Amino acid sequence: MSNEAPAEMLPLELTLVVAATRNMGIGRGGTLPWTGLKKEMAYFARVTKRLPSTAQPPAMNAVIMGRKTWDSIPPRFRPLKSRLNIVISRSHSEQQPPPPPREVDAETEAVRVGSLEQAIEYLGSTTSASPAAMTGRVFVIGGAQIYGAALRLREARRVLLTRLMDDFECDTFFPLELSESQAGGAWVKRSKEELDAWTGETVPEGIQEENGAKYEFQMWERVD
Repeated sequence: MSNEAPAEMLPLELTLVVAATRNMGIGRGGTLPWTGLKKEMAYFARVTKRLPSTAQPPAMNAVIMGRKTWDSIPPRFRPLKSRLNIVISRSHSEQQPPPPPREVDAETEAVRVGSLEQAIEYLGSTTSASPAAMTGRVFVIGGAQIYGAALRLREARRVLLTRLMDDFECDTFFPLELSESQAGGAWVKRSKEELDAWTGETVPEGIQEENGAKYEFQMWERVD
């Protein structure tokens, strides 16, 4: 009984990870409007793989995404390695529950669910099923509809934003404006020190430039 109590006391938090332009554009024609940001992609990989201090292997972090985001990942790179991949698709019947965590090989397959709520329920079941199956952090990585669904939930507490400083033509947008001009709002930008502490690394400071694009790593947290 004492082994289960800590797991129940830790509330599930959703951290959204997104790269967006100044007006929160995130995509065009089903893909990214910028290319070649290898250092930014490496940052994404490190942060979404790294376990918090409260979790130890074989636990792993989870990445939740929509079917279109999954399809946009080159087959040779999916599932995203060393993370539990959860793919949301309306075509996946709610009557077909995903397999128990112990039956999922996270390195070769993704868990498929019909909604974000079902994904959260599934992650809750991994905690209660076995301490060894506990999930570390839970990241939402797109697309726009999944971001929107997440932001409507109280579990969404944080956004790791890569802010593109250049203008790119976009037809898809992140459904939340994050700007320092909205002082006093429900979301606040955290300091560089707070970003470093949460990610567990020294994040490059200030404006980065790569392949002709300028960007900055930021962290925003919900305060209401």
